[in-house]
Amino acid sequence: MAVVKKYLKSKPVCKVTFTVPAAEAKKVEVVGDFNNWKPKGATLKKLKNGTFKGTFDLPKENSFEYKYIIDGSYVNEPEADRYQWNDFAGSENAVLEL
Repeated sequence: MAVVKKYLKSKPVCKVTFTVPAAEAKKVEVVGDFNNWKPKGATLKKLKNGTFKGTFDLPKENSFEYKYIIDGSYVNEPEADRYQWNDFAGSENAVLEL
């Protein structure tokens, strides 16, 4: 799994690309603070090589908790900027620092 950040000079946003290798999966979504933890509109596209990928414009100078939903199971990003305990979920969430 990987997260690539591309900061735009012309706008106060960062283009964040989420990449999840999950060849056996049928569906991968990314949910977090940036989309109110709602998977609608957050589905990553499956590529021919079995990797799921999606790019989102997020406001820079913020941090966001997030997780992937892989075929209904919540999964953390192993290469997250850091992790934050979440009492509601009862587990740690990955954190994206922009």
